[in-house]
Amino acid sequence: MTESTTAPAESTTAPAAFADEVVTHAFTRILTVPGIDGPVALVTIDNGFDHTKPSTFGPAGLDALDAALDEAYAADPVAVAVTGKPFVFAVGADLNGVPKIADREVALTMGRRGHAVFRRLRESPVPTFAFVNGAALGGGLELALHCHYRTVADNAAALGLPEAFLGLVPGWGGTQLLPNIIGPSAAVTVVVENALNQNRMLKPADAQKIGIADAVLGGADFLEQSLVWAASVLAGDVVPARPEVDRGQAWDDAITRAKGIVAGKTRNHAPGPVKAVELLELARNTDLADAASLDRGFAAEDEALADLLMADELRAGLYAFDLVQKRAKRPAGAPDKSAARKVTGVGIVGAGLMASQLALLFVRQLKVPVILTDIDQERIDKGVGYVHAEIDKLQGKKRLSPDAANRLKALVSGSLDKAAFAKTDWVIEAVFENLDVKKKVFAELEEYVSPETILATNTSSLSITRMAADLKHPERVVGFHFFNPVAVLPLLEVIRGEKTDDATLATAFATAKSLKKSAVLVADKPGFVFNRLLTRALGEVMNAIDEGTPFDVADDAIGELGMPMSPLTLLSLVGPAVALHTGETMAEYYPERFHDSPGLQAMVAAKKSAVWTYGADGTKTVDPEVADLWPQGDSPSTSEQVLDRTRRAFAEEIDIMLTEGVVAAAQDIDLCLILGGGFGFWNGGITPYLDRTGTSEAVTGHRFLDKGVASL
Repeated sequence: MTESTTAPAESTTAPAAFADEVVTHAFTRILTVPGIDGPVALVTIDNGFDHTKPSTFGPAGLDALDAALDEAYAADPVAVAVTGKPFVFAVGADLNGVPKIADREVALTMGRRGHAVFRRLRESPVPTFAFVNGAALGGGLELALHCHYRTVADNAAALGLPEAFLGLVPGWGGTQLLPNIIGPSAAVTVVVENALNQNRMLKPADAQKIGIADAVLGGADFLEQSLVWAASVLAGDVVPARPEVDRGQAWDDAITRAKGIVAGKTRNHAPGPVKAVELLELARNTDLADAASLDRGFAAEDEALADLLMADELRAGLYAFDLVQKRAKRPAGAPDKSAARKVTGVGIVGAGLMASQLALLFVRQLKVPVILTDIDQERIDKGVGYVHAEIDKLQGKKRLSPDAANRLKALVSGSLDKAAFAKTDWVIEAVFENLDVKKKVFAELEEYVSPETILATNTSSLSITRMAADLKHPERVVGFHFFNPVAVLPLLEVIRGEKTDDATLATAFATAKSLKKSAVLVADKPGFVFNRLLTRALGEVMNAIDEGTPFDVADDAIGELGMPMSPLTLLSLVGPAVALHTGETMAEYYPERFHDSPGLQAMVAAKKSAVWTYGADGTKTVDPEVADLWPQGDSPSTSEQVLDRTRRAFAEEIDIMLTEGVVAAAQDIDLCLILGGGFGFWNGGITPYLDRTGTSEAVTGHRFLDKGVASL
């Protein structure tokens, strides 16, 4: 193989919003490849950084690619191929400039420009190939879809179209090309289902299975293998399969499924996913061989992209994404990590389900001895058995080798005697949520552990300061509040008591990072962040029911707040007894704002676990026994009134919490709601939504965030 190289083309047309664009350059090489009768033009896209800063496309990057394609076609090649820098193909549009776009025409131009450049590969006079050598997300994958053929390296980190997750749509051809290449059902999986399920990505084998990749080739010599494969295609020896796309009932079924996913995940309050489904439905009439048909489909993408880029929901989504990607990794107020102590052994007081989940997490991530204790051997055996069984499941799924599984199981043990904790550096309690019980546990632990051993509590609402008050070393007590299920939810509320020292706090944050959790520093106030806000909001809904509002009206009223499930569904998940206990704790401290619900008290007394019952078709109805026992007044509220009182309660409580210094800033409130409870990205958690609806100013007299932070 021989080659000649031209310099990267530069751009001169980037709008002011993208003045800080990290330009992805495009290098054109003309190759002579054995087995190919004529030159091959290879365009490599590269922003000049290593794989930790993936290539993206802003206006200048699109111009550079356009100029590189000019050079490629000027060489009169027999084929054109596009590839990326080591380990990265491209990861889509440059979103850093989006918050600065103030003109819809600029947004519209971005969509049109991407289409104009990318479709040169689809409408090429010679065959085009995408050699996807690494991560290909969003516009990067769309670039590959415009090519006639696609190879993917077997070590490519991820492929996907995450736009709906952020509140956008695949706007450079994804919604029109993908369903017509791989079929509507698979396209719904990639564009909607994966995006709304924690932004799930495709592995190379998955991409080949559904038809995105024509071939998956070894990463070590991927480019060479791709060129050999391309030679076989050009010679006619390899003819990649192209499935027949069903434009009838299968398309209807796929769109019905997509609408169900969006309604279930966002209750149709997130404009990006809703618009993505509309565009996928439109793609049924898009003919990839007809330029005029493509014009119509791509124009619809341009208009949708422009509308969404000018929507506050997208700005809130990008704000949320920035919180999760940046602020969560640099917790506000955390002490210098150099003060952290090393954790070489962990003790867990309790062996119930939460304690067992904690044991599994600690042993998997820290790989240190973990000891559980409880009041009898049967409970201990059950807890240890749970951990061992979960490790066996991971081995069965080939996520652990047999040796690794055996090593982890050997690290987990139980003991009735707390003296077994003598050599631990970290002990966390997960016992009944009662202050006296927890104080007794810590007092007993002090008799066995060293003065430096951290004593952590998984309390969801109780005072760390009061819990540590009678100890010899209160400075080593810290709140370490996990969310259930432990393995899924990434939030950890780290609570500093009045006497918690920096070494303890630094160790807590370092341990959280080792556990692959995102920690937020929280002051020692009742309910901390998430439970305090959730209890206040659920209290408003249940009080509305107490007053006479129909169950379904109250439960369905607050969907636009972005909670992942309705209040009464969440009640059954948390458990009425737990919700009542938390509510009573909050009412004890803040009786002017938190009130006990007679209906919830009646449910707990009757040992009822849920309000709703479900028919065979999924239809929900109120459990007749719950309806009979729940006392209701004669002052029902409308859906709009329930929504208004709930968001006003959110705004009031957040303002009080910020005044109290519960967290450093409103951003930490949003981070807790996103990571601890799955609140919608399109609302940015909650404070951008409260600002957008005018609730913040109506209740507090001010916005929580400056204009432009998570809005236009």
